[in-house]
Amino acid sequence: MIVGVAYAKAAQQVWTNIEVPDGATIQDAIEKSGILDKFPEIDLEQQKVGIFGKISKLDAKLNDGDRVEIYRPITADPDMVERRDQ
Repeated sequence: MIVGVAYAKAAQQVWTNIEVPDGATIQDAIEKSGILDKFPEIDLEQQKVGIFGKISKLDAKLNDGDRVEIYRPITADPDMVERRDQ
């Protein structure tokens, strides 16, 4: 089955589609994508991951067409950031 793996930094975004076997997990897809080699700062023990914006565990099973997302830690306290007028 084909799944996507996405990671975004402030100035760079990566989204790659890979083929994984049925029953593959989020961790399997991330490891197979090679994204950990491209971004050594990713720490899967600390950073959250998800599927289509929903936080999931690394052992969650994937379905064909899923997009695995690796989330960066929040660097600003939302309560301290001024609101922008829209």
